[in-house]
Amino acid sequence: MENRTSDLQAAPVDTTSTTITIKGILSLLLQNVDENDGRRLISLGMGDPTAFSCFHTTHVSQEAVVDALQSDKFNGYAPTVGLPQTRRAIAEYLSRDLPYKLTSDDVFVTSGCTQAIDVALAMLARPGANILLPKPCFPIYELCSAFRHLEIRHFDLLQENAWEVDLDAVEALADHNTVAMVIINPGNPCGNVYSYQHLEKIAETAKKLRIPVIADEVYGHLAFGDKPFVPMGVFGSTVPVLTLGSLSKRWIVPGWRLGWFVTTDPCGMFRIPKVIERIKKYFDILGGPATFIQAAVPRILQQTEEAFFKKTLYLLKQSSDICCDRINEIPCLTCPSKPEGSMAVMVKLDLSLLEDINDDIEFCFKLVKEENVIFLPGTAVGLTSWIRVTFAADPSSIEEALRRTKSFYQRHARKL
Repeated sequence: MENRTSDLQAAPVDTTSTTITIKGILSLLLQNVDENDGRRLISLGMGDPTAFSCFHTTHVSQEAVVDALQSDKFNGYAPTVGLPQTRRAIAEYLSRDLPYKLTSDDVFVTSGCTQAIDVALAMLARPGANILLPKPCFPIYELCSAFRHLEIRHFDLLQENAWEVDLDAVEALADHNTVAMVIINPGNPCGNVYSYQHLEKIAETAKKLRIPVIADEVYGHLAFGDKPFVPMGVFGSTVPVLTLGSLSKRWIVPGWRLGWFVTTDPCGMFRIPKVIERIKKYFDILGGPATFIQAAVPRILQQTEEAFFKKTLYLLKQSSDICCDRINEIPCLTCPSKPEGSMAVMVKLDLSLLEDINDDIEFCFKLVKEENVIFLPGTAVGLTSWIRVTFAADPSSIEEALRRTKSFYQRHARKL
């Protein structure tokens, strides 16, 4: 057994917050898989539901892409800001949930939500500026901020309050050099969904501080608890909002790389001609999604049946319940609050109950080496002594992964 849980020098991890990426840590974990272990690898580390057979996109989506490709009309370059019909369709789709109407001029098509994040930070960055990021947070924000020389200031998400924003901390952190605050709703990595009332308080706080809100809604509408999804753009008349989203999660097509950067800002702060020109010029140097994928978007947004969305939410609710129930059967792990949305949950790791494991990174590396199970160390999203577990998987895989994790705990449990 000693050989199988040897030290981690073969896979050093740089835990500097601005250098961590989820894919980077997961690739290191994969290098530690025991190839002699006959059991299948179960990875609950990345939010890619396509890895499991119970999650698949709609026939409408597939047919729309095939028809666009075979039409022979979309083999050339698209406008750098996106096809007009794609921008218009996204504007109409988002406007369904807003008290005002967006236009195609408010929408810029991006290569996934990751590129939308980069655009938002690039547009706001200036010398001496800082940005307010939640803790925990999707790590791409830190990486992009570092490249843009934005000072990062973290505000806590309050575990005891279902991961709500610590608004007192936001007020204490902000100053005249603060360019924006970021919220992710539904939450990645926490699985939380913010109420209308909490979002309203966020908007009022941002208005008081005179800063816009970057609203990451890549998991938009993937809410299966008591609180419905409310887009931050509902409060666009209170505070300017940059809405970031994509087809990836709701339509289960992360590899299609179709996202959007949208100015949900009816008062027009982001419609100043100089601002619009700057955004357009930046898009001139970016490569957007494939033209035929863009061309399929109007049909995908307009013709997807509600039954597809309901089935996805049912599967996520079922798998999240199983995940939390099984986690709470493992003494060293605690699921403080059941997820209400998205595809992942943060799980507290009690290291005092373990004999020879010093932190969440070591826990995850030893787990994959001994049990062929992958979780994401909490350090990757800014919380040490936690792990992130993705529950966008079939119930049998979740059951098996956590059964192995329980065996792992029993093997490493501190002797009383």
